[in-house]
Amino acid sequence: MGSVKDLEILEMPISLNFGRARFIFSDRYSVFDWGEMPDHIPFKGEATLLLASYFFEKIEENGIPTHYVGLLEENKIKKLSELKNRTNIMEIKFLRVIRPIFKENKYDYSAYKNERGNFLIPLEVIYRNYLPEGSSIFRRLKEGLIKPKDIGLDKEPFPGQKLERPIIDVSTKLENPDRYLTWEEAKEISGLSYDEIEEMKRITNKINELITYEFSKIGLINEDGKIEFGFDGNRNLMVVDVVGTLDECRFKYEGIPVSKEIARIYYRNTDWYKEIEEVKKKYKENWKKMCKLSPEPLPERLKILISQVYCACTNEITQREWFKGIPPLKEILKEIKEILKL
Repeated sequence: MGSVKDLEILEMPISLNFGRARFIFSDRYSVFDWGEMPDHIPFKGEATLLLASYFFEKIEENGIPTHYVGLLEENKIKKLSELKNRTNIMEIKFLRVIRPIFKENKYDYSAYKNERGNFLIPLEVIYRNYLPEGSSIFRRLKEGLIKPKDIGLDKEPFPGQKLERPIIDVSTKLENPDRYLTWEEAKEISGLSYDEIEEMKRITNKINELITYEFSKIGLINEDGKIEFGFDGNRNLMVVDVVGTLDECRFKYEGIPVSKEIARIYYRNTDWYKEIEEVKKKYKENWKKMCKLSPEPLPERLKILISQVYCACTNEITQREWFKGIPPLKEILKEIKEILKL
């Protein structure tokens, strides 16, 4: 089980052969690496799955391999266009997950050195077209972890800045909490070659362009997003997890966030958020157990509006009314702007 979706294993992967599994998308959500939050967002699971499927099918049309197989309906696996009704179950090719071992206060990735294929690459790749307020880039610059030149800039950036060229950033995927890396560190821990790193960046740029184009058609800006990769049995790169959703990306419309950033903005003004930020600085492992406070549920009206954002985006991007009676996205966002005083 993950924080927002569950995994049902049908066949385990063995050696260089894929297994089979299903993602069951839930209405849970997570912010700030906390895991499951105290309430659920109605219809979020179905809306996220349908949007992810749309992008998987678009990506494959562009010649990029993925682990996507299809969607479960009436005990059959179907493509998005074949669905009669909504579903929250996606079938995938299941790769091996090789977890680094935590010992002596650091993670040991030596198991990756001799692996040939059929495994999840233990990295998250992040593309950045803008630097929105709240981007981790600003925290890392402030703490001296990076300098502007490390991300291709000649001076300090400002919140909301549009980048001339996308920044392709990278972090760990299987640590707790995860941490940002240089590309040299990423290459070292994952056992990738320079050519594989460059191919990963090329695919990320291509997917970024696709997502940017699709969301521009409904008037949204694609600020940033994350992509995960694996290797098939022949060590060819493939896209895994999901892409292009409001959980994986940050979008914006006239200064209003269109993603789970809406919930982040609300929680940043709480004592719970202030505590977890302090605790994370002190404890690398099991920081959550050191927190005394827990998050309160979202205000009911804000929760309904966030649900409508997920549903409206899926309706408008896929150009099919999966969710009936949902107002236009731009109307929903106007009310959110008033509530959050954006």
